[in-house]
Amino acid sequence: MSETDKPLLIKRYASRRLYNTETSDYVTLEDIAGFIRKGREVQIVDLKTGDDLTRQYLLQIVAEHESKGENVLPVNVLTDLVRSYATGMQAVMPQFLASSFDMLRESQAKMMENLSHFPNPMVNIPGFEALRKQQEAFLKSMMSGMPGMPGMPGWPGSTGPAPEGEGKTDDIADIKKQLAELQAKLSKL
Repeated sequence: MSETDKPLLIKRYASRRLYNTETSDYVTLEDIAGFIRKGREVQIVDLKTGDDLTRQYLLQIVAEHESKGENVLPVNVLTDLVRSYATGMQAVMPQFLASSFDMLRESQAKMMENLSHFPNPMVNIPGFEALRKQQEAFLKSMMSGMPGMPGMPGWPGSTGPAPEGEGKTDDIADIKKQLAELQAKLSKL
């Protein structure tokens, strides 16, 4: 396993300072957010007790971004999250959220792949190439920091085109099936 495959170990000292064990220097929450945006997993542990503090610090990073006006989470979603702690949904919520983000990543990856793989008759229209580049840049910025994107040509860190035949299944049917399963689980609660 290479160094970048392992989570980056950050130790929190009694002074609450965060220490990057790979580079032997102190880091801030914004530094940690930068590592994550670049696709690196992190693990934050308390030096004295060994307690895993990763969740606590990730929530703090999200809260700081939200408080600065970088709103990603709509109020109704935050409200539903708060409600889920007081209901039986607390058991299902982590799986639901993970599945939702997985589907989002897969959909965005397929959209990027479609932009680059299919011939388009509009390419002869003046300004089309500039528009295509803007769309690609927009999608890349939306997906930045979302590791696990399948090999897409032109994508930073891409290992090349997706293997032949990959992604040819009926994706909409799969998504509908997963959604139906999640709705059934929620109905049981």
